[in-house]
Amino acid sequence: MRATRILAMAWDNLKQRKLRTSLTTLGVVIGITTIIAIASLGEGFRSEVRQRMEQGFELNVLIVFPGSFTAGLRGGFSEADLEDIGRINDVNATAPLITLPTAELYNETGAKLGAFTVGAVNFTEMKEILPLRFRLLNGTFPQSGESQSIVLGYKASVVNETVVAGAGDNVSLIVKSSSGYVVYNSTFTVKGVLEKGGTSGITNFDYWAFIPIETALEMPFFKGNSEPYQIILVKVSDPQYAENVGKNIENLFPPYSVTVFVPSALMRQVDNILNIVQMFLVAIGSISLLVAGVGIMNIMTVAVMERTREIGILKAIGAKSRTVLGMFLAEAVLVGVIGGFIGIFTGYGLSYGLAQVLSSVMQPQRQETVLQAPETRSLTLNPVFSFEWTVIAIVFAILICIIFGLYPARKAAKLNPVEALRYE
Repeated sequence: MRATRILAMAWDNLKQRKLRTSLTTLGVVIGITTIIAIASLGEGFRSEVRQRMEQGFELNVLIVFPGSFTAGLRGGFSEADLEDIGRINDVNATAPLITLPTAELYNETGAKLGAFTVGAVNFTEMKEILPLRFRLLNGTFPQSGESQSIVLGYKASVVNETVVAGAGDNVSLIVKSSSGYVVYNSTFTVKGVLEKGGTSGITNFDYWAFIPIETALEMPFFKGNSEPYQIILVKVSDPQYAENVGKNIENLFPPYSVTVFVPSALMRQVDNILNIVQMFLVAIGSISLLVAGVGIMNIMTVAVMERTREIGILKAIGAKSRTVLGMFLAEAVLVGVIGGFIGIFTGYGLSYGLAQVLSSVMQPQRQETVLQAPETRSLTLNPVFSFEWTVIAIVFAILICIIFGLYPARKAAKLNPVEALRYE
């Protein structure tokens, strides 16, 4: 008997038992809905995390710190260390950074600026390493010889929506010792204000202020220091070389004497963790599909008993065992196909609904203070629908229906036609 004829008979049998077919299909729908919803939400969450990490860190920029979390911090980096790192293969540029301890900035009226950190950099090198993040909203970068110049981050210049210092204004830089004594007090001219970043991460400069690194090296607490640099930014030619460059940097120093932060490696680890979590959740969702398979086997077994005389008649008029087997398996396949396609659409709808709920619930809490902490962008979770997951869900639904429908189908195929005709 042709496959089309077998499918037609299977479809007619399903239509004759609409309530039973609907309940059987519902189990498959629930299983596929769960798988699709979890998979699409997982892909959306992974995309959101990856996007935030790319905004918070440049994947081709490494950050080198002195010391380690286990062995403690060392003094800093010297000019020779900076040159050694710059000679490593695939390193395009390096930029040292110095942070001033307990530094505060005040405008001409005595109002405190919103700078949490004051750093000293070479502006030309910083523009080369972080061209998209180290950009000016207004003003210019200090030129060579402008030692008493300063560049403000956006939130250092604007406090509570009020501009407290802008390009051309004078500000006072005060640095205090750990005991509270003023060890440095000087006036700087604001040359420019950086664009608003609004992202989290080490390279968010909204709450920073920058002075020329030559000026910092002449300050009392840095002058004569052979290792003044506290952080070194390293730009590699391509993110794929970042981990290898990081290892080469570590090899330049004694064990555990430096820490190299590699954003691309962190992103890969986070992506692997999210992938494991997603697969775990999908596996849990698949349990409902296995339960649906048990229901299919149970209902089809009952159907074989109810249709024993029908099977006997089919065999009596010449139907072969494989025809009967194919007819019952076709019914199981149809249940899987129908339930799978319905589950895809309901899964997409459920994922959108859950995304809206999660996005509204998982919003960052903000507290109004005089100096706002770095802004955190609200969570926007958008499901990502994957063609691969759609195909996997459909195939999985059909396989489950075939596997659990095989036993009752074989049982029907093995029935003796004479005994089947006698069955009441």
